[in-house]
Amino acid sequence: MTWQTLGLEPHLYDYLLSVSLREPEILTQLRQETARHPLGKMQIAPEQGQFIALLLQLIGAKKTLDIGVFMGYSSLLMALTLPIDGIVVSCEKSEEYAAIARHWWQQAGVANKIDLHVAPAKETLHDLIKTGASETFDFALIDADKSNYDSYYEQALQLIRPGGLIAIDNVLWSGRVADPQIQDNRTKKLRSLNQKLHQDRRITLSLVPIGDGLTLARKV
Repeated sequence: MTWQTLGLEPHLYDYLLSVSLREPEILTQLRQETARHPLGKMQIAPEQGQFIALLLQLIGAKKTLDIGVFMGYSSLLMALTLPIDGIVVSCEKSEEYAAIARHWWQQAGVANKIDLHVAPAKETLHDLIKTGASETFDFALIDADKSNYDSYYEQALQLIRPGGLIAIDNVLWSGRVADPQIQDNRTKKLRSLNQKLHQDRRITLSLVPIGDGLTLARKV
């Protein structure tokens, strides 16, 4: 995992941010606090967040799904981007992280736009499908435990409308997916999902080398 785009020399990465990043101050503050956390590298890169915000605007998103909240950056980014009647359905299994995220959402004045479910994401997604939410979401971000990525993808695909977009983070996994000598469970799961998506005719596909690798899957 990484909090900046892979493969860029520090001076080039700094330049990229200096001429492109338009991060709201509240997001900068949250990102800086997250960076001090021992697991801070789980945070998406700011240029990646801005890219996601642009995608939301391009597809006219009003209802989104955030699978894996951590300290709240991605949900806050979505809530700030969506129109006033937009809603972010967020999945986080840790009450500790959920409490931190709620604090920042309240600070930003967008807590009313975020519907947080503190439970294992597979359960939340199953309940959404069971209660008739299939094909009602415009966008989903998958950025949670890698061992369940395939399940999250299949559930998100049911929940996303035709023409909607699923974004999947960490698909390059700091380059480990391209190294056949690395055979731990999470790497194998990501490698398998990448191969599956390449063949999946239910979607149109692009893997963008931003952050730690972001797959974009548009439901046909």
